[in-house]
Amino acid sequence: MSDPRPRAWLQTGGEYGLIHALAAIAALILVRTGVRRAGLAAWLFLAGGSIFSGSLYLLAITEQLWFGAITPIGGVLLLAGWGRLAWAGVSFAEPPT
Repeated sequence: MSDPRPRAWLQTGGEYGLIHALAAIAALILVRTGVRRAGLAAWLFLAGGSIFSGSLYLLAITEQLWFGAITPIGGVLLLAGWGRLAWAGVSFAEPPT
């Protein structure tokens, strides 16, 4: 393999997949401890990580560049997951009124 791009795509997909799988587990643990709003974050992490990493894997394996157009959809879902997790944490930390 003379082109270094497929290896970089595989590495990036693996790193992001692992990080967001762990984030999904952490969000589910938060749900079990009472932060119910973190549940959507877990699903966003799983969906976003699957789409983001999966499209990079397909891009590396097939070298069909159009798979790169799918990757940002997963990235947006991952960002939404982090936003939802932050919102859940802030709303949980607020004292009741």
